[in-house]
Amino acid sequence: MELTRIFDLLPRYEKTFRQKDDVLAGKVNKQWVKYNIQDFRQKADNISYALLKMGIGKGDKVATISANRPEWNFVDFGVLQIGAVHVPIYPTISQNDYRYILEHSDVKVVFIEDANLYRKIKHIIPEMKNIIGLFSFAEIEDIKHLDELLSLGNKSEDSAGLKQIMDSVGINDIATIIYTSGTTGNPKGVMLSHKNIMSNVMALYHIFPVDDTCKGLSYLPLCHVYERTNIYVYLYLGVSIYYAENMATIGDNLKELKPEILTTVPRLLEKVYDKIIGKGRNLSGIAKQLFFWAVSLGEKYEYDDRSFFYDARLKIADKLIFVKWREALGGNMRAVISGGAAIQPRLARVFNAAGIPLIEGYGMTETSPVIAVNTFEKGMRKVGTVGPPVSCNEIKISESSEILVKGGNVMLGYFKEPKMTKEAVVDGWMHTGDQGIIDEDGMLKITGRVKEIFKTSMGKYISPVLLENKIKESPFIDQIMVVGENQKFAAALIVPSFEHLRSWCKIKEIKFSTNSEMIKEKVIKERYKREITCFNKEFGDTEKIKKFELIDHEWTIDTGEITPNLKLKRKTIHEKYDGLIKQIFGI
Repeated sequence: MELTRIFDLLPRYEKTFRQKDDVLAGKVNKQWVKYNIQDFRQKADNISYALLKMGIGKGDKVATISANRPEWNFVDFGVLQIGAVHVPIYPTISQNDYRYILEHSDVKVVFIEDANLYRKIKHIIPEMKNIIGLFSFAEIEDIKHLDELLSLGNKSEDSAGLKQIMDSVGINDIATIIYTSGTTGNPKGVMLSHKNIMSNVMALYHIFPVDDTCKGLSYLPLCHVYERTNIYVYLYLGVSIYYAENMATIGDNLKELKPEILTTVPRLLEKVYDKIIGKGRNLSGIAKQLFFWAVSLGEKYEYDDRSFFYDARLKIADKLIFVKWREALGGNMRAVISGGAAIQPRLARVFNAAGIPLIEGYGMTETSPVIAVNTFEKGMRKVGTVGPPVSCNEIKISESSEILVKGGNVMLGYFKEPKMTKEAVVDGWMHTGDQGIIDEDGMLKITGRVKEIFKTSMGKYISPVLLENKIKESPFIDQIMVVGENQKFAAALIVPSFEHLRSWCKIKEIKFSTNSEMIKEKVIKERYKREITCFNKEFGDTEKIKKFELIDHEWTIDTGEITPNLKLKRKTIHEKYDGLIKQIFGI
């Protein structure tokens, strides 16, 4: 059957794949609660019936504020089937952003996960005159539970009427408005059609080396189009979808489920790698030597055209060392797909050498999201690039080196922002704001961000992301932001990897009581100076980090320095550390 609307995935699933009880699964009270395709479809249909009964129709907006769980998917399909528009909202944003999005999007019904999230918005809801219904996934006193809506839908069943409405939904109708987290200003509402998202699904599914016998572990926010589109690909392929309980349980969930696929962001892979390396440092004697010999070998890995001698050594490293790495991810991993930010080439090499197939892709919310991605085919992958363009779009590089994209996956526009839309999409070409090149093999390589590239007072341009990504290879460094616009040199704010630093201090018998006290120690500042000096050897003269300051706490979503999809909020960091930055430059 032809798939043109997102909700076409469910009848196809029921018709195509074997019966199984874990199409979707989430944990409740530490036990997996699983749903088969009939459960999934019935709950989605009942939500459709209930929303219609409430007067919700084509074009009306319905919001969800929740972490990943099967109920999110029930609502998603229930909303889309009646031609309404799903507005998924991050559960980690500020109250100001909640107020802005709920008002700006004109939502009529809101679904929230639990009491914690309700506390964040309960004083905002009365201000929203459009909202006619509020439902929760978990039990909350005085709030209607999802079960009440499902019961209403069950009593209001009209399958013929629903089918008629579904048939009227067009491929170019708006399916969702996704508010980008934004590093500056108010969030922008990206309008994506059924065609936008399904064109991406159809361009991607053949890349995923999995089938209906496989499980996928999902932890990235479903409210972001990256994971949402991945979930649609899983449904197209018949992959069972298990939702991780939270970030802290991912390791345990991997070992328990032994999934075949994981979609992720570099941040998690960096944490996994640092943890593995930390264990290696605790070894001694020949075991430690073999461990780091294997790591060193892995850092030279190439996808294709490896020598016989290299592969022979890799087999030895695999039997002695890397097999244990795979066990940490469950032992069955066929594919790890990384997106959302640039991954360190070193990580791509080492994970693939360890038999954990890792590829990197690139995209943005406005392109539904994937623009280019490495694949598992020879000649279609290359470390240090984001691969060739996907089939649903074409790419060109502007005279200013900006990446421009045209295709079926390019958004309809920004909600209520026609001027902003015209500035972003010119003659059908989406201006990504990223700079890049297409190399001799047709692979896209990201070289920087147009707005993030800055010029020193000496007139030299610096791309901070490239420097940051390289310096983060240091086990001593968790996060870094390069600064120096209109200054004589480049400098940096550095968040130490406190776990690694504490271990190092223990070995060196350096005593401390707090992070703040620790980073003031002269010997520690000297250690970081040596790290930066080492990386500076790989940079041009104008790119070298001349000064830096250590930060005494981790940058997180809650503390405001990074976005919900784990990118640096540069403007916020500049404002928060304005005094420290001025001190660095003697202003």
